[in-house]
Amino acid sequence: MFILANFLGAVTYVLGWLLGALEIVIVLRAILSWVSADPSNGLVRAIQAISEPFLRPFRSLLPPWRLGGIDLSPVFAILAIEFVRRFLIATLLDLVARLH
Repeated sequence: MFILANFLGAVTYVLGWLLGALEIVIVLRAILSWVSADPSNGLVRAIQAISEPFLRPFRSLLPPWRLGGIDLSPVFAILAIEFVRRFLIATLLDLVARLH
């Protein structure tokens, strides 16, 4: 059982790191939308390509506000990612502790 516990511990660590990195990418995407970054820049395109699949569902549920076109999808995406991080990571860590 210790092999499964070690495997789940490693998966939990990597998953937590990936979700944290995704949050950073979404925050960068929001900042780039404020400063009118060059859309032909490779880094800007990469940030958009990574973040768009996670922001699209929130945009379809909550279109930008009519007042100034404020896009709240990054806020709700980060809240959803943080919820998954807190719930899933804690659950997996509890499971790892029980397997040891």
